[in-house]
Amino acid sequence: MESFGAALSALPLGTFTGTANGRRYVVTKSAFACGKSIKLVAEELGGTDYISLNWYKLTSGTRLKPCEMAETKVRAFVDALVPDA
Repeated sequence: MESFGAALSALPLGTFTGTANGRRYVVTKSAFACGKSIKLVAEELGGTDYISLNWYKLTSGTRLKPCEMAETKVRAFVDALVPDA
């Protein structure tokens, strides 16, 4: 989960565009509680794909909570996402 957290943290805050797995997305990343909670939502441009997740840094460790989709899908998306320059 640490590599996922690093990949998620490396993404810029706010709204940006990027590419993952050959598809273009508009992505919004928001941080709450001094960065201990992150929400990420992505919508495919010109398509129907949608990604939504919450990630928490707790004293007991980190927690990934995908929103009504498989954890493998959100992990693969974050790992593949490359923001536009």
